[in-house]
Amino acid sequence: MSRIRAAAVGAATLSLALAATACGGGSSSGGGSNDSPKTLTYWASNQGASISVDKKVLQPELDKFEKQTGIKVKLEVVPWSDLLNRILTATTSGQGPDVLNIGNTWSASLQASGALLPWDAKNFDKIGGKDRFVESAIGSAGAAGKDPAAVPLYSMSYALYYNKKMFEDAGIAKPPTTWDEIVADGKKISKDGKWGLAAEGSNLSNNIHQVFVLAKQHGADWFTADGKPDFTSDGAVAGVKQYVDLMAKDKIIAPGNAEYAQNQSLSDFSKNKTAMVLWQAAASTFKSQGMKDDEWGVVPAPVQSGAPGQGESTNSMVAGINIAVFKNTKNLDGAAKFVKFMTSDEESKLLNKTYGSIPPVKAAQEDPAFNAQSTGVLKETLGKSAAPLPQVADESQFETAVGTAVKELFADAAAGKPVTTESVKAALTKAQQSMPTK
Repeated sequence: MSRIRAAAVGAATLSLALAATACGGGSSSGGGSNDSPKTLTYWASNQGASISVDKKVLQPELDKFEKQTGIKVKLEVVPWSDLLNRILTATTSGQGPDVLNIGNTWSASLQASGALLPWDAKNFDKIGGKDRFVESAIGSAGAAGKDPAAVPLYSMSYALYYNKKMFEDAGIAKPPTTWDEIVADGKKISKDGKWGLAAEGSNLSNNIHQVFVLAKQHGADWFTADGKPDFTSDGAVAGVKQYVDLMAKDKIIAPGNAEYAQNQSLSDFSKNKTAMVLWQAAASTFKSQGMKDDEWGVVPAPVQSGAPGQGESTNSMVAGINIAVFKNTKNLDGAAKFVKFMTSDEESKLLNKTYGSIPPVKAAQEDPAFNAQSTGVLKETLGKSAAPLPQVADESQFETAVGTAVKELFADAAAGKPVTTESVKAALTKAQQSMPTK
């Protein structure tokens, strides 16, 4: 769901792809038609444990859609490692699907290509209206002031998972709600080969998600109002330093986490090696690794002080998957019907229950399943205290540049090198200088 495992793949080539489409190539020049009204092609992202699982989940729903409309949908589930590059190739060649899933953090970048159908008021009316969707999810569907490039399909947010046994063994009576409490609790736990908090220091996307939130909590954004990089503000530097200091100074994150990039932190948590982890949706992974539901708890991700909310109390980025339509589809009407079907109240309930995500459709969220231990906190965060990553055309390059800077700072911390305000600012200056120039 903008899944952590979906690192910023292909980001280095994104600006080149967007430049190509801006010059008139690919889907951006197409206007769409209804020349093939009885068929659709659909690229679905890999949401389940495997591609075969996704096919088993989705095919019955596609058969249901065909029975209702007479439109046959050809399904391809695309691995996360291939998805962005496949989309970029399609935007330049024009040889893409009719409908596709995109990570919501890619929305503005792909919007800038001109390849995706804009969801203006007329198009939203075809699927029941824009107001059916949670505001924060719509905010992650394209640049501010423009018609969204996609429609929210699966939503997610971060929460703090804690290992009950490890807390009990350390004499900690309740889970933390602030960063100071996380550090204090983490220090009580971090001894004898056990650690307080987990990180994925080599996972660029996860790095971005955490420092985006921390910068928000320090009153900073990563881009100016006109979309220019602003990576070296006091708040951004403070946010990055606070995150890396959890290893460098506070020593509640194991040095080996600097090399983690493939969900190893969840395994450490399940094996009672790490007491806390910030994650989007971890319940199914814990279960698959032999952990019982009553062995872990979940609370809102931490803030500096007070309670989670908007602005400086933001405690999560808005994670999720959006569903989009290529502008040059040969079945415009059918594509709209398919998006309406996939985002209907019933389908939104069914699919999000299956995948452990949160429906971005307001009515679907009323289902009791989304008030369970594993989903209730995520839903509340999504509605009250999550913010979208910068909806700018250079967002993917931002993930690569700043995510790499944080990775390198974690490597320094793991090696015992000092991480100072000056070294953080230098790393972020280098990251900003690597961004595309307009």
